[in-house]
Amino acid sequence: MSAPAPAVAAAPRPALVARGLRLTYVTLGYNAVEAGVAIAAGVAAGSIALVGFGADSLIELTAGTAALWRLRSDHDAARRARAERASLRVIGACFLALALYVAVDAALALARRDEPAESTLGIALAALSAAVMPLLARAKRRVAVGMGSGALAADATQTSLCGWLSVILLAGLALNAALGWWWADPVAALGMVPIIAREGVEGVRGRSACGDGCH
Repeated sequence: MSAPAPAVAAAPRPALVARGLRLTYVTLGYNAVEAGVAIAAGVAAGSIALVGFGADSLIELTAGTAALWRLRSDHDAARRARAERASLRVIGACFLALALYVAVDAALALARRDEPAESTLGIALAALSAAVMPLLARAKRRVAVGMGSGALAADATQTSLCGWLSVILLAGLALNAALGWWWADPVAALGMVPIIAREGVEGVRGRSACGDGCH
């Protein structure tokens, strides 16, 4: 969903922190609205996929809060190191929670042969998130690389995965509405589980998700 971030020009660290804070606040605000709308639309339409998408947004709020703590601890080297390690593990745990939820949610949908009602609001929300989340993820990853923060890179990856889940949700809702393929969304979601789980394991182990740009 998100292309590799281009090289980040040398920028003052306080400017990177300020940019990261702005992006994190925008992400937290969007995720809060996304969670409320998705859960409400999912309950109205009887869509487990939409309710699950809302639950994913709540998990992302936890990851975003950890990223916010990391950014606010950046001014002190000792606090920065502690926050980096702890935030990376918290975000890793969020990935694992997301993987478990998606796996259970998709398996139950397939077992029950859940056929959700059409949801115009759900389709609109998924389309908006599929457009917004990759942009946020790319911008957040630039900040993570510039600051050398694996925790912030993990948060950017979480945002990128939200974009992928939005595409999967959009495809599932659209295919269900157009062709009655109720199984399309849970099958596609199951394919994301190994990717999400791998990110979670790396985070819990305290390994940087920032690639060569972080240390």
